[in-house]
Amino acid sequence: MTVITIVGDVVGGLCVFLLGMKYMSEGMQAAAGGGLRRMISAVTDNRLMACATGAAVTALIQSSSVTTVMLIGMVNAGVMTLVQAIGVILGADIGTTVTAWIVALKVTKYGLPLLGVSGFFYLFTRSDRIRFIAMMVMGIGMVFFGLSLMKMGFEPLRDMPEFVALFSRFSPTSYGGVLKCILAGALVTAVVQSSSATIAITITLARTDVIGYDSAVALVLGQNVGTTITAFLASLGASRNAKRVAYAHVIIKVVAVALMALVFFPYMSLLRSLTPETMDVAKRIAVSHTLFNVCLVFLFLPLRSVLATMLMRMVPDSPYKEPARLTFLDVRLLDSPAFGLQQSSDEIRRMGEGSAKMLTWMREILEKDGDGDAKLEKKVFHREEVLDIMQKEIVEFLSHLLQGSVSQDMMDVARKQLRYADEYESISDYVAAILKLRLKLRQQNLELTPEGRQAVLELHDMVAEYMDTVNEAVESGNEGILSRARSEGERISLMMKNERAAHLVRMEEQRVAPLMSLGFVDMLQSYRKIKDHTLNIAEALCGEK
Repeated sequence: MTVITIVGDVVGGLCVFLLGMKYMSEGMQAAAGGGLRRMISAVTDNRLMACATGAAVTALIQSSSVTTVMLIGMVNAGVMTLVQAIGVILGADIGTTVTAWIVALKVTKYGLPLLGVSGFFYLFTRSDRIRFIAMMVMGIGMVFFGLSLMKMGFEPLRDMPEFVALFSRFSPTSYGGVLKCILAGALVTAVVQSSSATIAITITLARTDVIGYDSAVALVLGQNVGTTITAFLASLGASRNAKRVAYAHVIIKVVAVALMALVFFPYMSLLRSLTPETMDVAKRIAVSHTLFNVCLVFLFLPLRSVLATMLMRMVPDSPYKEPARLTFLDVRLLDSPAFGLQQSSDEIRRMGEGSAKMLTWMREILEKDGDGDAKLEKKVFHREEVLDIMQKEIVEFLSHLLQGSVSQDMMDVARKQLRYADEYESISDYVAAILKLRLKLRQQNLELTPEGRQAVLELHDMVAEYMDTVNEAVESGNEGILSRARSEGERISLMMKNERAAHLVRMEEQRVAPLMSLGFVDMLQSYRKIKDHTLNIAEALCGEK
């Protein structure tokens, strides 16, 4: 067999394996959908809960790198704390060991049958759920088939003296050899950016007797370090808190691997006592991978707060407040639509809170006479600009996300979120418009009459309360809000008409200047527009066009 044939089988098998991992991950996420979103939103400061969530999520999406990148995005957006993220990272380290156990199963012969049967359902079913389950099974079939191809490619290497001599240089017979193996595993994983792929290669090499068990264990230790490169790259350009998440991932892995390297030979003795040589070498490697990550969790889980404090000192806060951003739009994050939707949902909530704050500030401005409050006025205009940027980020993020493999349910949620973002941005525009009208009147030395000011404040309070009610419904997912929203919206419209009629009477009695009249009526119209856009949010929540 020529070298070209060997390389073709190995590279081709690796590509099929990676594509299978991608399909399996996307299928699992699309089938689980809302369950994954609820899982990640349930993360609290409870260390065991955070760890369990990280393990479960990573076991489903089959990539600790994607989980960590997702965490960087969530911390970057300010919707998860550093301590919570560290707990999830530790759980992800356990969840990622599932890949090694999948590879260790002697089921490569079932790869093509699984691929064929699931491919049939994937191509011809009309059910979204069945289609995505078929995609998941098809991914598993491709993983098994890819492993089979790689095994075929590696088998001839054991009979080639050149390759045997090359791999013998990476034999962990001394601490220097252990270090070489760890560095080799880390380097290859950093280049491939998939510890799943490099662990699969390591297991396949061990199965074909190209490398020994000790070498495989040392390489796997290095691969645990190499997998942190993805999170590190994702943190570039992110907030300081997001950088801390990436550095936490690196520190946890590097420290754990360094400690294990120091006790490598006693560690190997323990592994041999737990896994006799009669056991399949792939399962022995999987045991070593799992044991290492379980020890890592036991070591660092009690030290979450200590590690967070250390990271705060390593990456101190900027003297200037960093603006909150939606996410670091890394392509690997968009491979996890369930988490992307949860993150954009949190941003929608922030838009709602921002719009409500603008109304609160606006009321304080309206209550004041004379020169007003320049600081509050500046805050209103600044928040309106922030909400414009947030809407743009959400639209771009969801547009990219919808280009992937998403279920109909996820698509519906994304469309709702796009509509929410548009409505909240419009609300902020009309709040800013009310302030502009107020400033215009002030520049012309015009003030609202006592009756007019009282009318505006009463209408303002009704609209602000109305928005709070709808915001709470959006946050809780209460789809029964629509009838109440419509009735209260009609009450606001009726009040606006009554106040406009009363104002026209005052104008006829020449108690109001003509320019003041125009400004007052425009204010009432802006409040009606805010009410209309808030009602649109309630309708979107309930699935109405």
